[in-house]
Amino acid sequence: MTKRVKWGVTAAIFLMIAGMIAYPQIKNQLTVSGKDSNVAPAPGTSVRKQVLNINAEVLKFQSLTDKVISTGSIIPDEEVDLSFESSGKVVNIYFTEGTHVKAGDLLAKINDKPLQAQLRKLEAQIPLAKDRVYRQRTLLEKDAVSQEAYEQVTTEYEKLMADIDLVKANILQTELRAPFDGIIGLRSVSEGAYVSPTTVITKLTKISPLKIEFSIPERYANDVSNGTMIVFRLEDSNGIMRNYNAKVYAVESKMDMTTRTLKVRATYPNTNEAIFPGRYTSVEITKREIKDALAIPSEALIPEMGKNVVYLYKNGVAEPAEIEIGLRTESHLQVLKGIQPGDTLITSGVMQLRTGMNVTIDNLY
Repeated sequence: MTKRVKWGVTAAIFLMIAGMIAYPQIKNQLTVSGKDSNVAPAPGTSVRKQVLNINAEVLKFQSLTDKVISTGSIIPDEEVDLSFESSGKVVNIYFTEGTHVKAGDLLAKINDKPLQAQLRKLEAQIPLAKDRVYRQRTLLEKDAVSQEAYEQVTTEYEKLMADIDLVKANILQTELRAPFDGIIGLRSVSEGAYVSPTTVITKLTKISPLKIEFSIPERYANDVSNGTMIVFRLEDSNGIMRNYNAKVYAVESKMDMTTRTLKVRATYPNTNEAIFPGRYTSVEITKREIKDALAIPSEALIPEMGKNVVYLYKNGVAEPAEIEIGLRTESHLQVLKGIQPGDTLITSGVMQLRTGMNVTIDNLY
């Protein structure tokens, strides 16, 4: 091997060793440089090269209402399955299905001929029983009979009258009468059918007034009591949602252990009987209402190190403002200080905003 070749090999080996030593340092430098270029600017730093498209709204005073929202059911004021108190054959049905009836109206009757015959038989014994009591009293006054003999005929007379009352009560059980005003339902039996106390003849429903039954979470238990006004919403025959006002008249005495909710009932007059029971409804209870509140959407707020911050649009850039919050609802917040009516509040992309960032308004409300 010549001297020149030896020097070439030596130089190559030296360069290889130097490269192996320098490579890790160069790699680390390149990695750090790459990472630095991707780091987002810290909050509060000025970033003017980026432009963010946002939505905004001009702040103004508005009505802010704190509501409890629930779902409920429309139930009748009264409802009962009607049946006879005794067994027998139905001989008359006096009602027409789907019509209004009054309390006490006779709706149907089962055969009472045996009872009527028994009643006449007992009533025929009344004159003789009275006469016996009269004669025994007269004799007792003359000391012609003992007190025991007089009390015996008196007892027999009272027993006869009690038997008559019992038969009359049994006759009343052969009559089916309406217990309250309402709408009679569809009948389940026909004349000539044999029925028992377990046989449902028809259903009677009172729908004026109606009841609205719903439940509220336990945290709102103190916000509802007798007399609290509610609003429930139903779709009318034209498909339009309408609001109806009702008043709470009863609150359950304890929480439901499973759902941790409190059952509430309200009443609605339903004077024209336009609403039928059995429907689902949404229920709203107004807890508090502020007529002239400076309110912002909840999504515009950024909690930051114990502070409440929003961003305002000023001359094409985003500027932060610290605010003080009052009433909170599910969708809005009341602002007590920090911003003013007429300010332009940024309502979208707030988590991407930085102080001084260039922004463009897509939609202004």
